[in-house]
Order: sequence, then structure tokens, then C-alpha cells
Amino acid sequence: MSERQIDAYIAKRVEWAPILNQLRAILLSLPLTETVKWGGPCYTVEGKNIVGLAAFKHHVALWFHQGALLKDADGVLVNAQEGSTRAMRQWRFRAGEKIPVRRVKAYVNEAIANQQAGKSIKPDRSKSLVVSEPLKSELLKDKNLATAFTALSPGKRREYAEFISEARRDQTRLNRLTKIVPMVMAGIGLNDQYRKGGG
Repeated sequence: MSERQIDAYIAKRVEWAPILNQLRAILLSLPLTETVKWGGPCYTVEGKNIVGLAAFKHHVALWFHQGALLKDADGVLVNAQEGSTRAMRQWRFRAGEKIPVRRVKAYVNEAIANQQAGKSIKPDRSKSLVVSEPLKSELLKDKNLATAFTALSPGKRREYAEFISEARRDQTRLNRLTKIVPMVMAGIGLNDQYRKGGG
């Protein structure tokens, strides 16, 4: 199923299809399992996320889930979510750029080796939870929602709060709020399906 989903993901991104297909071929040549997570291609080892592939407006990116542990001798990795993630790093490719196949393989193989050695950067759980609008208003307005939200683990509450606050536009924040309300009411975490290894 994931193969068809990834084919469809690439087909919808005509402008980036050549780069996506080339990077996908490189990743498939390595000892990785291809799956779909967060709506895009993701490559795992023994169920652990190693690298994701995504097309954006101005570039295609390889997302290294534990990229901060990579040596990055070529200085190609960037933290695309400064202040939000400590571990993830992105390698960006722009239209017309030649993909350095051997270098990409070297980075991915290092990421695989780190995972197999048990190296990882854990999320910082010490940060206090900041609930921004419109989630704050909705929790004040709806007692049942507030009760369900409070019953979630601190990590799940933080994921929901960050999911809302990271949206740049007010409309996007409202859309995200509409999406998460039934999940919160059901006691489901934002990323539970991925923790269980689902797509």
C-alpha cells in the first residue's frame, strides 16, 4: 500500500518528481524499509525512523530524524524547526541541482549505523507547556474537551499545543483545531498511529 501512496505523492508534485524519484531510488538501494508517515515517504530500520522525503515550495528535503548526531562534514544539514526540534535536520535540494549520490548514501548509512548503535537525542520534556490561541479559547469554552485534554499524558498535550502554535496563519490554526478536537476527545495522541508503526 505504501508504495502506491508514495507513487501518488510524487505524481502530485510534478515539478519535483525527478529529484524525488532519484532520492527515492537511492534510499531504496539501502537497507531501509519504505513506508508512509506524516503524509509522505519515510524510511525506517526495525521500525525506527531514519530519514523522510518531502517536497516543499522551493526545495525537496531529506529529513534525518536524528540528523544532529551526523558528522555533517559537508555542512549541508539545517535545522528547519529551530527551537522546536533538537534532533531533526534537513538536507535541501533545489531544482536543477545534481544529486551527490555517494554523499547522500554516506549520510544515510551513518544515520542507520547511529540507530543500530542506539544513539539518539531525546526530546526535551522539561519545557513548560504553552497553550496558544485558538486551543486555549476552546479549552476554556468546552469543559469536556478541557477534561479530555488534561487526561492526556504531558507529551501528548505538548504535541497538540505545538501542532496548533506552529501554524503561521490563523486559518491554519483553526483548521488544525477542528482536526484535533475529536482525537483529544477519544484520548488519542497526535502521533499515536506512527508510534504503533502504522502509516
